[in-house]
Amino acid sequence: MSDKKQAIDPDLVRELAKILSDTGLSEIEVEHGELRLRIARTLTAAPVTHMVAAAPVAHAPAAPPPAAGPAPVADAASHPGAVPSPMVGTAYLSPEPGAPVFIKIGDTVTAGQTLMVVEAMKTFNPIPAPRAGKITAILVNDAQPVEYGEPLVILE
Repeated sequence: MSDKKQAIDPDLVRELAKILSDTGLSEIEVEHGELRLRIARTLTAAPVTHMVAAAPVAHAPAAPPPAAGPAPVADAASHPGAVPSPMVGTAYLSPEPGAPVFIKIGDTVTAGQTLMVVEAMKTFNPIPAPRAGKITAILVNDAQPVEYGEPLVILE
């Protein structure tokens, strides 16, 4: 790296911020030569929690999605077996593209077993089962953005 510092053009920063606003993206990164500029905006996930949602990454589905999408559950958020997302991010049902999914409807899981991962800020965070039980519904699709507190699965 050279000792020369490249000045950041304030107009470039404004233009990138406008692109974020116009497109609804949460972050944008530009690299030109030795200049690397990342602009991110903070999204409010809950009244007291502030997190930035990571942009979804290309992730091939590990299994064909169910024909009807995620299993519908009436008022899933208030269901006693709902496992909520602890963060804003992108939910993945398998550890990597092409790998088998962590869980399927009807599976029996143990406390602490990984149900899925949620990517937030380029970090994959395992979502463990809070208790042992049977998976009766998977409420998200692979590579689906999720919000803080959003129910991910129903564990009975």
